[in-house]
Amino acid sequence: MRKYRLIICLGLILVLLASCSHSRRTSRWVPPSKYPPVRQMPSSESVSQPFRQKPALELMGYTIQAGAFRKVENAVRLTERLKINHGLDATYFLASDKLFKVRFGNFTTKELAKQRAQSLKEAKIIEDFYIVRPEDYSVSKQKQLGSDYLRESLVKTAKDFLGVPYLWGGVSPDDGFDCSGLTMTVYQLNGLNLPRNSRKQFDAGDFVNKNDLQKGDLVFFAAKGNNHVSHVGIYIGDDKFIHASSEGKKIRIDNLSSDYFTNQYMGARTYL
Repeated sequence: MRKYRLIICLGLILVLLASCSHSRRTSRWVPPSKYPPVRQMPSSESVSQPFRQKPALELMGYTIQAGAFRKVENAVRLTERLKINHGLDATYFLASDKLFKVRFGNFTTKELAKQRAQSLKEAKIIEDFYIVRPEDYSVSKQKQLGSDYLRESLVKTAKDFLGVPYLWGGVSPDDGFDCSGLTMTVYQLNGLNLPRNSRKQFDAGDFVNKNDLQKGDLVFFAAKGNNHVSHVGIYIGDDKFIHASSEGKKIRIDNLSSDYFTNQYMGARTYL
């Protein structure tokens, strides 16, 4: 009897020892990793993106250039005739030879531009003409010369309009009067197809902080008492911008930090 009891006791002891050994192996303390755990990022749908990057502006194709006028009114008349009677997107500008010239159309090939220009010449709408190629624009040289080159070119083009009468013929105050015609023309003359009115220009650009403004960026304002964009100018550096101020006035430079423009400021956009 004692012999059997001894055997049972030995068996129980062995079972207990085995259980303790297994427990030590499975509950062994593991030191923490020296690296913090990886956090799982939320899905893209739940991430707030208040300033998403907009698509780049469309590049200008082949454009027709015609006219060489000493008086801006003559360039305006040709511009309006091409717009109203022929449905062409036309604009005038002061060229380096100090003559006002007109550019119009945006064609995918040189041949299409030449055909349209020839038909207008035969109809005695224009006389001599020149086809502006995509590679003639400043934007085409950006990769080679850098973005600063393009920004300086935008500022130079804008400055060429200083003192020029304000005659683009804006549709209404909500379209930004002629101010948006100036900004559109400056960008198109450098190869970037900026929309026509100030609200669309505002929507087309990427947000830029007022403290981070660079030459060529656009600055937007609201009319007094309103809370929507109705005016736009081109930032030229040193807290200054060029704009078509109001009907009957000439294109001029103003200070961005003046009380009036500080109170009406709605934001800035970049396209480069």
